[in-house]
Amino acid sequence: MSEEFEPTLQNIIQREKLQWVFVGGKGGVGKTTSSCSLATALAGIPKDGRQRKILIISTDPAHNLSDAFSQKFGRDPTPVEGVPGLEAMEIDPAGIKQLTQSLLSKFDKTDEQSSGIASALDAMKEAFLSLPGIDEVSVLVHIMNEIKKMKYDMTIFDTAPTGHTLRLLSLPQTLNTTIDKLQGVQGIGNMISQAGAVVTSSTGLTSEEIKDTGRKFTETIKEVQAQFQNNELTTFIPVCIAEFLPVYETERLIRDLCKFKIDVQNVIVNQIMMTPEGEAPHPLLESRKRIQKKYLDQIDELYEDFHVVRMPVLTNEVRGVEMLKTYGKYLLEPYNVNKVGYI
Repeated sequence: MSEEFEPTLQNIIQREKLQWVFVGGKGGVGKTTSSCSLATALAGIPKDGRQRKILIISTDPAHNLSDAFSQKFGRDPTPVEGVPGLEAMEIDPAGIKQLTQSLLSKFDKTDEQSSGIASALDAMKEAFLSLPGIDEVSVLVHIMNEIKKMKYDMTIFDTAPTGHTLRLLSLPQTLNTTIDKLQGVQGIGNMISQAGAVVTSSTGLTSEEIKDTGRKFTETIKEVQAQFQNNELTTFIPVCIAEFLPVYETERLIRDLCKFKIDVQNVIVNQIMMTPEGEAPHPLLESRKRIQKKYLDQIDELYEDFHVVRMPVLTNEVRGVEMLKTYGKYLLEPYNVNKVGYI
């Protein structure tokens, strides 16, 4: 482990412009524990003499944030009880589809419309909904709008397992490319104009208002993409444990993140066997420690220019604000089992 890179997440606090923090990795490695603990710790640190405002979002279909904080959350930001400055939101699959539909609510058919106009509107909505990743991108647009309204200092994403997360991060670029290609197709302009005329006659919206709605949506997608690829604004924190598959998947994840031009400077390694000096050795614990040492050495070699945070196996599950505060404390300062004992 390089002495130049402190084994904590203090660098997250020191990066004044940082707005988006993604926490992710293989299933079962402690992503939710890490993201919730980090959010709780950051909310407790003042910024410029005032209360820091943090938003934590789960993009995992499982309601992990509600379980971690022992509090129910939905698709709108909700204050976390017992943690001033921290709000949380969870987007479930039904909520994602609902967000997408709400974007198109202006174009819903009415009883007064002819069957031809109603069919045309339905066809336009179906074409829009068939764009690759439109549901997930709708979530990002919704989140961006919430952040603009509430002015959070930082947004932390508790992400779904690796494959889903990579797809989510690549979607703004994918959708922007799709839209650009569609706009370049010969004759597409006339089709859009004709479709716009149908919508204008049936909804009362002017063609300029229709264009403005589409323009705002695509501009927001491009803004999301630009912010994700801005190393001052966005970073990703991979989480793993010291075993073969999680370490291998973390290496692949970091390689893919670099392809998407997304910043990675930290790695959290959870569930490490740590015992105080002088404690009588136990065969099972010693065996696990030897296995983990092999992979911890690999992690140190692979990520010598990263902040590698080593977190211990816990004696209790991390649920509720007090346990999250305790765990979060050792994300920001090195954990020493000889001084602290077991947690």
